[in-house]
Amino acid sequence: MHHDAILIIDFGSQVTQLIARRVRETGVYCEIHPYQNAEAAFLRLRPRGIILSGGPDSVTRDGSPRAPQMVFDSGLPILAICYGQQTAAVQLGGAVEGGHAAEFGRADIEVRAPSALFEGIWEVGGRYPVWMSHGDRVTRLPDGFSVKATSENAPFAIATDEARRIYTTMFHPEVVHTPDGGRLIANFVHRIAGLKSDWTMSAYREEMIAKIRAQVGTGRVICGLSGGVDSSVAAVLIHEAIGDQLTCVFVDHGLMRKGEAEEVVSLFKGHYNIPLVHVDASELFLNSLSGVSDPEAKRKTIGKLFIDVFEAEARKVGGAAFLAQGTLYPDVIESVSFSGGPSVTIKSHHNVGGLPERMNMTLVEPLRELFKDEVRALGRELGLPERFVGRHPFPGPGLAIRIPGEITREKLDILREADAIYLDEIRKAGLYDAIWQAFAVLLPVRTVGVMGDYRTYDHVCALRAVTSTDGMTADFFPFDMAFLGRAATRIINEVKGINRVVYDVTSKPPGTIEWE
Repeated sequence: MHHDAILIIDFGSQVTQLIARRVRETGVYCEIHPYQNAEAAFLRLRPRGIILSGGPDSVTRDGSPRAPQMVFDSGLPILAICYGQQTAAVQLGGAVEGGHAAEFGRADIEVRAPSALFEGIWEVGGRYPVWMSHGDRVTRLPDGFSVKATSENAPFAIATDEARRIYTTMFHPEVVHTPDGGRLIANFVHRIAGLKSDWTMSAYREEMIAKIRAQVGTGRVICGLSGGVDSSVAAVLIHEAIGDQLTCVFVDHGLMRKGEAEEVVSLFKGHYNIPLVHVDASELFLNSLSGVSDPEAKRKTIGKLFIDVFEAEARKVGGAAFLAQGTLYPDVIESVSFSGGPSVTIKSHHNVGGLPERMNMTLVEPLRELFKDEVRALGRELGLPERFVGRHPFPGPGLAIRIPGEITREKLDILREADAIYLDEIRKAGLYDAIWQAFAVLLPVRTVGVMGDYRTYDHVCALRAVTSTDGMTADFFPFDMAFLGRAATRIINEVKGINRVVYDVTSKPPGTIEWE
């Protein structure tokens, strides 16, 4: 695919992906590469602009990460953020020191002089909110740089060399806590780098169909259909490219939300007429989960069984040389991550596991360049129903990790009903699309209650709903008490086995895993 591009060099910030999302939102293609691989990525991608990310290290430490010198020698426009500002300053002849007052969280900057970076957005003399996250700071600017904005603890909150088109910020424009940050990045991409908005899902659809046809030829493709948005969009796109050369295998582990398995079969076999093998393996999964209470053990058990069942069905189909997967760009980024760290643990929270090399198939991954919001946009472009495309995220292990403790059929039935009622009330209130994710959890405790003239001893159901723009940070959704009263009353009245409902108001800061 030939698009104008931005190269994002990653120094390990937990929010580097947000930079890419902001660039993509401007209609411009970009890729993230760790600083160790940046030189090769630069030569391959031939970008029109460079962004240096933040990072957890200290520029003052010997051996700390640096950008390839060719980046500064290229003459391309550069936007350097936080750690990126600091390494750019040092590499270009300035200085950075630790030991000064740190800034973490919201801060106000005051604009001191005009810059192309915030032209049409901020005015000289104005004060604007941003999000800071730094301990070290630049203490001497390289030759040619001048200060454009300051904050209380960052004398070089924005420093630029307008002639060389190098723009540096101590704050993070990519996070939502910097209200005008997206516009600053758009200014860099369009006004400064001069890139056009040619990254659209309509163009991506046509380009990827041609790419799939060229890769597969007359071969057969088998796709593991989970029922989620990613694998579903991948399957429909591949089917549009090669038709009945594709066979989908839907492993129903019995841990999905109410009615979802039937909906998947109806959509793909009935509406799209895609060859589909539906394997009801719910009894196998439930028996294997008997007595398992540790959440990570549940995920590993489900992942291994999923692979085993899928592999057995793939052999039955026979003749398939290609394996389709709904791999997304965040998966690709994590697989070559600069920092590694907890990403494997975090990913296990969402996914059921990869497929073994012994299957000896060539991968077809038509979504590997896309973020989740782009996958949804592509799904709409392909004509998938909005109720399906806009569905809240659902982890691969399903309801198994929304039942802390041992899994039983009775608990699954109780949770399925409670969850369905909760989502039904959200839809009736017109709130579904305003919430990033909502679900019910069956807690591993029971309480004594009174219902009418009877004393009960039943389960407690917790409700969770969060808002998020990036899937990395989240805050609880502020339902009014009338809504919570309606939802709780319906659950208690209609679901046998629950006598108390609570609402979780926990926020999710960057880099954490949901308590589920």
